[in-house]
Amino acid sequence: MLNAIRKGETFVPNLKGKHFLRLADFSPEELGWLLETAVQMKKTQKQGKPQHFLSGKVLGMIFEKSSTRTRVSFEVGMMQLGGQAIFLSTRDIQLGRGETIADTAKVLSRYVDAVMIRTFGHERIEEFAEHADIPVINGLTDLHHPAQVLADLLTIYEYKGRLEGLKLCYIGDGNNNMAHSLLEGAVKTGMDISVASPEGYEPHQDIVNTVKKEAENVGSKILITGDPREAIAEADVVVTDVWASMGQEDEMQERLEKFAPFQVNEELCALAKKDFLFLHCLPAHRGEEVTAGVIDGPNSVVFDEAENRLHAQKAILKALLAG
Repeated sequence: MLNAIRKGETFVPNLKGKHFLRLADFSPEELGWLLETAVQMKKTQKQGKPQHFLSGKVLGMIFEKSSTRTRVSFEVGMMQLGGQAIFLSTRDIQLGRGETIADTAKVLSRYVDAVMIRTFGHERIEEFAEHADIPVINGLTDLHHPAQVLADLLTIYEYKGRLEGLKLCYIGDGNNNMAHSLLEGAVKTGMDISVASPEGYEPHQDIVNTVKKEAENVGSKILITGDPREAIAEADVVVTDVWASMGQEDEMQERLEKFAPFQVNEELCALAKKDFLFLHCLPAHRGEEVTAGVIDGPNSVVFDEAENRLHAQKAILKALLAG
């Protein structure tokens, strides 16, 4: 898809002022353009050239969940683009003391040019976006993690030179934000995707139904299975995530038992293609969802993936704020 866009060099979507809540909200062409923009912005940064597209712009960053990569990448990204970012913990703003989401959205719309939110329930960010007069960016919710998956797609493209026709395999908790956004992102870019999860931890059925309809239009294949060996067979990309996300700590022991057969280890990865890429959004728990031999092995690109959060998000920020 990216190569086709590059050859044409005519498709420039108008995303200025739009929200970035989930990948399903964007067309394949828009996602391709965002990825191509990220490629070019990364190249420009490596060359040491300025990218001050957002001079004078301010990003408000609301965190209801702790963060390393999301906070640092968005904050550094705004600085590199010539703007500024303000960290807003719910411990420090009135949203954490009972002010409504609607009132907070309306007030912040008068102060800043965009808001990035990292929160729990996806309905919270949807409500915020409904009442905001500025772009709202999903830094993570329990249901979706689109900024991370855009960085994942960028990483895969850098290594493989394409996305369309590749097979991506996700193993682990299918009912989490990474699995959902990977399903949406894979189908939008013409990839095949398989998801292997224990019974009771499959992806949200509404999301599966939506991506299956789109897959029919683009020719992508989707497999939802309880067998990790079936899912990983001949995979070009293997992805996993922690077995217990923030807020699920009390389920940890139960999850350790149920997810044990779904560990991404050397034996399982032997069924993927020899040149497979291993991705993990981090932080990782070595010895749980993935062995050290895999995440620290030659197929792992997790730190390139982490770096690409910066470049993918700069493309998002530029598109929504500068056009």
